[in-house]
Amino acid sequence: MARIIAGTHGGRTVAVPAKGTRPTTDRVREALFARLDHDDLVDGVEVLDLYAGSGALGLEAASRGASRVVLVEAARQAAQVCRDNVTSLGLSRVVEVVPRRVEAYLASAPSRSGGFGLVFVDPPYEMGEDELARVLDALVAHLDEDDAVVVVERSTRSPAPTLPPALELWQTRTYGETALHLLHPATEPASDPATDPTAEPTPDGAADVPAHDHPQA
Repeated sequence: MARIIAGTHGGRTVAVPAKGTRPTTDRVREALFARLDHDDLVDGVEVLDLYAGSGALGLEAASRGASRVVLVEAARQAAQVCRDNVTSLGLSRVVEVVPRRVEAYLASAPSRSGGFGLVFVDPPYEMGEDELARVLDALVAHLDEDDAVVVVERSTRSPAPTLPPALELWQTRTYGETALHLLHPATEPASDPATDPTAEPTPDGAADVPAHDHPQA
């Protein structure tokens, strides 16, 4: 069993599949969501949980105010556990379970709602780096392109994920054997006024200051 850490369903238990999954520990989820809540990245946001397992990450987001959560899980037993958890928590209006392979789901047409603002990617640790890179590349079309965060959970023994040009690393946090790589949309390099005819001149004495979509740790 796992448990919902906080929010409207804080303290409620979540069933986990008997085998075949690697649930994110309560400690790691608590630390991760403390970071996300601090930057207001959950409440009112559409959330996608890939390789959902028990659905604990997506269900935690729903408990903390996510407007919509999609759990994608291909394994039949795990997908049923997700459905059972959604039903027992009374979250069927907010949480949808999609029993499909992640690659097939990402190959489908993106949501018309504007894209997901928060995505959890928690594949098996044995997944190869090339395969993960393809998943991240396919994921880009499903993101809120202006303000999305992608959390990739890997072993600390694995290298940082290879990113498509549309994503960049925000920060990496480690908890024991778990590494969380937080990504967000890549910022476009500032144009050079000397070569960009559309750029407005900078007033004398003014300095260009790069903006960040999210605060740094």
